[in-house]
Amino acid sequence: MSRGLRSRHIRFIALGSAIGTGLFYGSSESIQAAGPGVLLAYLLGGAAVFLVLRSLGELAVSSPSAGSFGEYASKYLGPLAGFTTGWTFAFEMIIVCLADVTALGVYMGFWFPDVPRWIWLLAAVVIIGVFNLFSVKVFGELEFWLSLAKIVAIVAMILAGVAILVFGIGSEGNSAGISNLWEHGGFFPHGAHGFIMSFAVVMFAFGGTEIIGVTAGEAQNPEKTIPSAINSIPLRIVLFYVLTLAVIMSLDPWRNIDSSGSPFVEIFASVGLKSAAAVLNVVVIVAALSAINSDIFAAGRMMYGMAQRGEAPKIMRRLSGNGVPWMTVVIMMTALLLGVVLNYLMPERVFLIISSIATFATVWVWLMILLTHFKARRNLSSEEAAALKYPAPFWPYGQIITIAFMVGVFVVLGIYESTRVALVVGAVWLALLSAVYFLWLRPRLTGSGPGSGALSGLAKDPDAGSGSAEAKAASPSGS
Repeated sequence: MSRGLRSRHIRFIALGSAIGTGLFYGSSESIQAAGPGVLLAYLLGGAAVFLVLRSLGELAVSSPSAGSFGEYASKYLGPLAGFTTGWTFAFEMIIVCLADVTALGVYMGFWFPDVPRWIWLLAAVVIIGVFNLFSVKVFGELEFWLSLAKIVAIVAMILAGVAILVFGIGSEGNSAGISNLWEHGGFFPHGAHGFIMSFAVVMFAFGGTEIIGVTAGEAQNPEKTIPSAINSIPLRIVLFYVLTLAVIMSLDPWRNIDSSGSPFVEIFASVGLKSAAAVLNVVVIVAALSAINSDIFAAGRMMYGMAQRGEAPKIMRRLSGNGVPWMTVVIMMTALLLGVVLNYLMPERVFLIISSIATFATVWVWLMILLTHFKARRNLSSEEAAALKYPAPFWPYGQIITIAFMVGVFVVLGIYESTRVALVVGAVWLALLSAVYFLWLRPRLTGSGPGSGALSGLAKDPDAGSGSAEAKAASPSGS
């Protein structure tokens, strides 16, 4: 593959996945669970994700690879860990894409309430899939402009919201005011129960930020671009999540926000700014398309890296003339057709189920990143640790606390009936991956099963490339 991604591309690719359905649509679910207290949940979740990204950044800068954390997990935790991590990330991206296309259908209902959702979903899958077949530079430019449109719109929405709160513009007698954050049942209207439950959706919202690690394999200068992208995450979390939702819940009491559409669009429609609501609906549609675009890219690159290591079918190693793993894009498009079917069969229930399953996959990947980084750092001598170009902060206590936090999110998923299905699906998924590993992959890796010589020929395959070997040569331990 070619190194065609610049710093601005990488920053906006990460934004493209993280700032999408979780904020523009899924935030209504978390608001209903925790009320205004969800602002604190986003701050805590964001802090945990920042430590995950810094841990990943340390690994990615030392060893940039398209296989990213899947390859790192294989190296430091063993082949089973790498196999489950890589495939769970691909699974995560598929599920997140399903949530994004589901939300897209909801957004289109703002203008075309009588048109079935699945029609819009099918069109989106085809269009975004085609764009992902272009060179990575074209993809990076597309994602840059799509994400830039989101950022401009969010900033404009915050400014418009503040203008309504301060000057009463367009409020038409509505009870807009910052006091809405504590007057309707308090800041924590559902107590600790609702606050804790909100993390099931809050963590889903941050899913996809780990794409930064995947982009390292195609970054022009990963030693500079990766740290620059990761360091800007805290500001984005405060601006795009906390401040935005604070404005939303100040404009209208949190009890009035439901999941019938994007809360961004509903709020401006409720205060009489119909034209602003229409413009914001365009924005949330662009946001959904951007997120789908980023997720197809990330899942494809992860599957390509796994195929290089023999952990995925050989066909996923095929590259187009412009360096794009085109077969993985086709596979992702095919998987997304499942979203079309689900929205045809059960349009009202599909989002909560999909988002909770995506939360499981997301948090599992983050947990594996933390454990991989912990093992990798423990393997370094004091001299090697001091020589790291981008060391993760708060070592080791920050990482230990964050690992405990991620385990706590799994507990939350299991406690509540509405999200328990995610834990069940996740357990079945990991069991299936483990079975595939022990029955198929492990015998081939050890040379004790039929076709055991297949993996040894990977380096000789012209389609496999040399990225994996280069990554190993650049690893922190020098192996």
